[in-house]
Amino acid sequence: MGGIQPQCVAAPDLDSSVSPERVLALLEGQGETCLLIPDQDAADPEVSIVIPALNEEQTISEFVAWCHRGLEDAGVRGEVLIVDSSSDSTAAKALQAGARVLKTPKRGLGRAYMDAIPYIRGKYVLMGDADLTYDFREIRPFLEQFQRGGQFIMGSRFAGTIDDGAMPALHRYFGTPLTTWILNRLYSSAFSDIHCGMRGITREALVAMDLQSESWEYASEMVLKSVQMELRTTEVPVHFLHDREGRVSHHKRAGWLSPWIAGWINLRSMLVHGAEFFALRPGAILLALGLALSLPLSFGPVTAGRYVFSLHWMLVGVALSFAGLQSFYLGCLSQLFHDYTGKARGRWLRIFRYNRSVAASGLAVLAGIGCMLPLMREYLSYGFTLSGNIGLRNHLAILGLLSIVCGFTNFVFTLVLHAASLSARRLRRP
Repeated sequence: MGGIQPQCVAAPDLDSSVSPERVLALLEGQGETCLLIPDQDAADPEVSIVIPALNEEQTISEFVAWCHRGLEDAGVRGEVLIVDSSSDSTAAKALQAGARVLKTPKRGLGRAYMDAIPYIRGKYVLMGDADLTYDFREIRPFLEQFQRGGQFIMGSRFAGTIDDGAMPALHRYFGTPLTTWILNRLYSSAFSDIHCGMRGITREALVAMDLQSESWEYASEMVLKSVQMELRTTEVPVHFLHDREGRVSHHKRAGWLSPWIAGWINLRSMLVHGAEFFALRPGAILLALGLALSLPLSFGPVTAGRYVFSLHWMLVGVALSFAGLQSFYLGCLSQLFHDYTGKARGRWLRIFRYNRSVAASGLAVLAGIGCMLPLMREYLSYGFTLSGNIGLRNHLAILGLLSIVCGFTNFVFTLVLHAASLSARRLRRP
């Protein structure tokens, strides 16, 4: 290991004369990030195999050998970058096997990929686990898809093979199918295995994704953002292998509750990034239903057979209209926050042009005031008391109130929409 050169970030007192073992000892518990480079390092790699590792000394050497064999069989120049936060000999063994090692504090699986981005040299990135459950000797199908223009290549265990006992029954028949179905419904996608750890992405797309999830939910965030970014996506069948004898999975190490926590935070990520699913179309439906109840009752009760729809039904319509309008507006903003292509931004700014939308808001408020004037005059004529008769004036007044509320809400939404648009455009500038 004499040729291994440590290149440490935020550790200026360390230089290349320090042994890897000494570097790891100095960095332990200090929150440092340090890149260790093996003597036989790949120059100008086309592919980077980036793998987070936590106490995988039992499998890491063979795993790195698998990666090198896969790169050789595929005929591409590549590097293996192990993002390590172990307390055992994982880093030293990975270095001996010829991998680069990025030593980082233990901050979560998703955070490991974020930490790795500045150190990734390849145009294409392959991800996975270092536990020998994914066969990185068979990476050719991923590279073939990249060469055909693919930007996000998902592995699929269900389209490939799963060794007996490799995946707990709870995950295989309930957790993974259920969360995959939910994501496909929310995002109109067609994935078969959103939790497969073996996947590929171009470095350019990975940087543009701006991952935020630091734990297990990074996997769902990547998948759903690939849809929002409209990346050229495909799936590749993979073989999911049984754990080596004696190795205990990270979920089992963390306790029986760990899979449930992982499932919950993945679901949370899907819902937060797809809030418009629950807001945009449902809001439009509620608004349409509310207006269908309110507008016909604006001029008095409506009789349909033995049923009479009067003021109380109109109040229900007003409540539905306002709830629907608010939901629709929030759905528009949610789309804007997750708009990577600019299509949503262009669509809503085109529909809610500033001058036109503000003018419409003003007219709605004035129309509402106009509808309320007859009731206000009656109120004044009775000496600030009401006659107690529910008539046309009352119905028009409620319609006027709805018009005022909607007009003011549309005005505020227009301002927020244009402000959010400017903010989103500024944040996404390179």
